[in-house]
Amino acid sequence: MRVVVTGASGFVGQRLCAQLRGQGHEVRGFDLEVDVADAAAVHAFAAESPPDALVHLAAVSFVPQSIDEPALTYRVNYLGARSVLEAAQALDSAPRVLLVGSSMVYGPAQPGDAPFDEEAPLRPGSPYAWSKAAADLLGAAYAGRGVDVVRVRPFNHTGPGRPDRFVESSFARQIVEIERGQREPQLRVGNLDAVRDFLHVDDVIRAYARLLERDVPAGVYNIASGVGSRVGDLLDRLLAASTVGSGVSIESDPDLWRPADANVGNAGRLRDAAAWSPDYDLDGILTALLDDWRQRVATD
Repeated sequence: MRVVVTGASGFVGQRLCAQLRGQGHEVRGFDLEVDVADAAAVHAFAAESPPDALVHLAAVSFVPQSIDEPALTYRVNYLGARSVLEAAQALDSAPRVLLVGSSMVYGPAQPGDAPFDEEAPLRPGSPYAWSKAAADLLGAAYAGRGVDVVRVRPFNHTGPGRPDRFVESSFARQIVEIERGQREPQLRVGNLDAVRDFLHVDDVIRAYARLLERDVPAGVYNIASGVGSRVGDLLDRLLAASTVGSGVSIESDPDLWRPADANVGNAGRLRDAAAWSPDYDLDGILTALLDDWRQRVATD
């Protein structure tokens, strides 16, 4: 296939482009060099070599940034999705659109609640989640006009290259810096009681690649492990896998505080339609994250 990817230089975009090329696909992508909110510019880029698939990954993905910059979040997350959908509708190649959303569209649940399936109501609670929910609904509208749209709602995914503004990557970086003697044996943390569904980024991009294939029906799919992990348990596992063990003090930082809610998904629809399931367990995910930070810190 010929595939166009927005956000191609990002954490997920780089790995997805490499995965697709490794499978023999022709991949073209862009990041900041094209304004994803400019529908004419997106169409012009895509039309240079009309694709069989368009993947919209470009996003403001950090919730605190979305609160600080709601207008930018709207431009990238909603207008960007509109640009991609408009391009797909206008192209003679009639590409499949993979519209990458977020599990945050479901809003918070309580720890112990049943995992969200795709029929759960959308209850977004931040500018990031609002923009993703609006883009998701826009994708459904374009599907109603005949565009081949797959909407995905991935749950938390991490792994090598994950920015340290995200909780599990922040933990890993701090622990590695303590291992190397670059930081006092003290960790700054937020609320450790939140529950999240964690995946390895490579499992997520496998799902994306599979969903570009036309034998998988269009529609909406969760990408999730179905297993909720308390953030504090993640920290304990990271410490156990490190050389510092339990000899670290934990300091609560009010600036990092988030509600103690839950966000866990049911990916049964994806399993049935695409024969997908995650390869990595949680310990494998966290070990890969620690090893990546050891390499990154060593080269800083």
